[in-house]
Amino acid sequence: MKRSEVICAQKQAAEMLKGISIALTEHEMEQIEVAGFGLDQLEAQGLQLVTYVNTERYCAKELMLFPNQTCPEHLHPQVQGEQGKMETFRCRTGSVYLYVEGEATPVIQAKIPPGSEAYYTVFHEVALSPGEQYTIQPGVKHWFQAGDEGAVISEFSSTSRDEYDIFTDPRIQRMPVIQEDE
Repeated sequence: MKRSEVICAQKQAAEMLKGISIALTEHEMEQIEVAGFGLDQLEAQGLQLVTYVNTERYCAKELMLFPNQTCPEHLHPQVQGEQGKMETFRCRTGSVYLYVEGEATPVIQAKIPPGSEAYYTVFHEVALSPGEQYTIQPGVKHWFQAGDEGAVISEFSSTSRDEYDIFTDPRIQRMPVIQEDE
């Protein structure tokens, strides 16, 4: 992903937060992580996030999804003998379609990104509107997508070790690789 794409996505994500009166410092705005997952499809499969705190005990983040943007299927495994991350998603604005292991919903509301259909395997739908939340247990496969208007999700979790996340799609690179513009 090019530096200019990252800066553009950071600005768009910061505007989403400002629009719902979540203030960030200048430093936090510059530190918004843009996860493109190495797929070069940021608008379809990506995620923008700001981490407020991440210690050995707990973590708090804001996740910003652009319209219909999808965070690909993954799970949070055990790391160094410690249970995987348990996380609670609380929808702040927009709508979020969260998919977890369990009985498949007959007709899902999300649209699987074209060309990636083989990498989405769990279809128990949990639809979240502003003020609603859902807790994902450690080791549970999940993925999520914003509705047409985008979404902001507050995440409260145990320690986040994103670099160890296991994605169903073997093409994914979790940690961003940013290239300078030419």
